[in-house]
Amino acid sequence: MDCCVCTTMPLILRPPRNTICGACYEGVRSIINMMSNIESEKVKAMANPNQNSSPVSRRNSIITKGKRGNNIEIIYPLQILDDCIRWCSEQTEQFNQQKEDMVFLRGFVAAFKAQIHTDILVSPGRNGPPIPAHKSVLAARSEIFKNMLECDECKAAPSNAITIPDLNHEELESLLEFLYSGTLNVEKLEKHVYALSQAADKYVIPHLLKHCERYLLSSLSTSNALETLEIADTCSNHNLKETTLNFLVKNIEHMVSSPKFEAFVHRSPHLTVQLVTRAFVNGAK
Repeated sequence: MDCCVCTTMPLILRPPRNTICGACYEGVRSIINMMSNIESEKVKAMANPNQNSSPVSRRNSIITKGKRGNNIEIIYPLQILDDCIRWCSEQTEQFNQQKEDMVFLRGFVAAFKAQIHTDILVSPGRNGPPIPAHKSVLAARSEIFKNMLECDECKAAPSNAITIPDLNHEELESLLEFLYSGTLNVEKLEKHVYALSQAADKYVIPHLLKHCERYLLSSLSTSNALETLEIADTCSNHNLKETTLNFLVKNIEHMVSSPKFEAFVHRSPHLTVQLVTRAFVNGAK
């Protein structure tokens, strides 16, 4: 069972369910009991403000299991626990606020999908029908789109449209969905991540570029590392390129014997030189 608390799986790949393991459940229960004890002690202190509290009353503790199964009492100063509770409350409030903001922003997605008051058509470059959108959203998300929309040709009434020649219809639809919502489901991201990375780089959409980078890093494997290296180089993504190069060097014997490597050599000779050089230098150390 994947625990939503202690799992090592990247957030973007986690299944949409809230399950926790036994260890996390016991930990949470201990924290809840500890917080209840603190609140009870605070109520008692407020009810008897003149009563001198002993050192024990100014502290609180939780009982946990040791390695040998014996009970161990961990004592915490009450002020530290108060600070922790206050911090947790602030974080919870901030998280709830972010959830409310996300719900509020979904109105943009609804307007896009329902084509409410759209004022421009965005056409793919590889056939497919144009997609209605809103100029204000495009201009707000990309400085390049803003400049395109401000050109005289786009302002002309008969040609109230722009074309994105690099993307087909599905890729363009995914791009627009991200511009409106700020996120994209894993299936679409997996299918169009290379095209979206290049579009994010070309049209200067940093948030999308970072989104794609996180996905590519989390899914990096011997089956896609060569393609990832090419995308990283095309988009001038130094972090992604360095990580992928190091990964390829560690798996160089497997990579050079793969069917994809010969095609990669012909497509990207400069990257091949960089990869082989780094592998040679690392091997010489």
